[in-house]
Amino acid sequence: MRQLLTTTILSGLLLASAAVAEVPKGGWVFDSSPDYPGFTRLVIEEKKGQLSGKITSKWYGDLPLTDLHADGDNLVFKLYNGNPRVTMSDIVVKPEGKSVRMTGKVWYQDFDLTAHKGKRSELKALDFPTYPLPPKRVVTQKPLAPTPPMGWSSWNKFATDINDQTIREIADALVSSGLRDAGYTYVNIDDGWQGERDAQGNLHPNTNFPDMKALADYIHARGLKLGIYTSPGPKTCAGYNGSYGHIKQDANTFAAWGIDYLKYDLCSGEAFYSTAETVYATYQEMGEALNATDRDIVYSLCEYGRFDVGSWGRQVGGHLWRTTGDIEDKYDTMAKIGFDKNGVANHTGPNGWNDPDMLEIGNGGMSQDEYRTHMTLWAMMSAPLVLGNDVRHMTPETLALLTNKDVIAIDQDTLGAQGLPAKKDGTTEVWTKTLADGSTAVALFNRGDENTLISGTWADIKVKGTTVRDLWAHSDHRADEGYAYAVPKHGAVLLRVK
Repeated sequence: MRQLLTTTILSGLLLASAAVAEVPKGGWVFDSSPDYPGFTRLVIEEKKGQLSGKITSKWYGDLPLTDLHADGDNLVFKLYNGNPRVTMSDIVVKPEGKSVRMTGKVWYQDFDLTAHKGKRSELKALDFPTYPLPPKRVVTQKPLAPTPPMGWSSWNKFATDINDQTIREIADALVSSGLRDAGYTYVNIDDGWQGERDAQGNLHPNTNFPDMKALADYIHARGLKLGIYTSPGPKTCAGYNGSYGHIKQDANTFAAWGIDYLKYDLCSGEAFYSTAETVYATYQEMGEALNATDRDIVYSLCEYGRFDVGSWGRQVGGHLWRTTGDIEDKYDTMAKIGFDKNGVANHTGPNGWNDPDMLEIGNGGMSQDEYRTHMTLWAMMSAPLVLGNDVRHMTPETLALLTNKDVIAIDQDTLGAQGLPAKKDGTTEVWTKTLADGSTAVALFNRGDENTLISGTWADIKVKGTTVRDLWAHSDHRADEGYAYAVPKHGAVLLRVK
């Protein structure tokens, strides 16, 4: 008779006899767990010789044990948290006296945990709540973003090290620097503001934000708008409370505070909503909740470009949608996103924008030429221009990059077309973008590691015009037959041809 597993690990959980046709359910309760992924219980059963099971996480709810099998006295399985970027590795459960020990890794978190046999009531208390998603509907989109939103976000510079005072100082700096008047009007608080829910389920900010309504009033008094962040999952990316199970409640809370912009980040919701249908439904649910409030709130979808989000983002009430993973203050990462992950062009237009993530200009990880390329790319893509630097402390060069009105005009052009490559030659690229007044924006990019001359005829890139304005050099000249510009390594030239 085949030995299934030792009776030690399966005591009260599996019966060590192949003669039993169906093994009753049993489970283990973890004595402790890292905050991520917050494991609470492990349940395994055997039916007709087949092992199955699940593990419960505060982040991901009930996750099935995949590739579950016995290896001597041990159990071995893998976990998938819904993130396709994560490589699954073996997790091992082995007997240890009357307890079991589980070792392994999920995403970036290694763990070595013990668990005791759980009583029925103890296991029941750890049930993870589930909530039905709404049937598929089209949400009426409010026309709140006729041009790509412009503003500032806390994440790239501050991550979760944020508070009320810092946000107020950022707002004041947007005004005093001239950034507000250049168009940067949203002040977006990203992850890290959340506190706990009260007995009625209302989410309160943490102690760093004593009065969110007062903060909103402060922002509004300066001609600015306030944005906030949450997730459809139980946890946000930084491990704070998400909106899972409280969608309508949180939308009403945000509206009552005076919020003008919501970034809705999939995060731990990946495990619950991992198909095209469920991702649509969860973003639809928040879109409907926002529409049901008495406040106009720009809706930013952050699900990293999955399931061709640009093709349906407007249908859930969205105004912009991420097309990629997170940006970093590195040329290679920025270039990969900007040149190669810039979304589907025909999805972009008034009230709906491909979002290649926030700007890194001014954070110090790139050269001035590389930052000029960053700004040029985002302007050519009609991307939202959301600053990610500390605007309280900027060099004159950074401020000049961010406030160049001619470049901003390319981004904010009312036609809303997305620029695309017209010519690629080795490490150089020439992009064109049609503008509302009939002129054309032309960007010359040098992706190589040496300075180079980029030249050609206007006819080759299907551009007509009589005058050319160099938007970074602030100079004008006749178009003649063609163009020829010396472009530094990783640099860009941006032209407007009339």
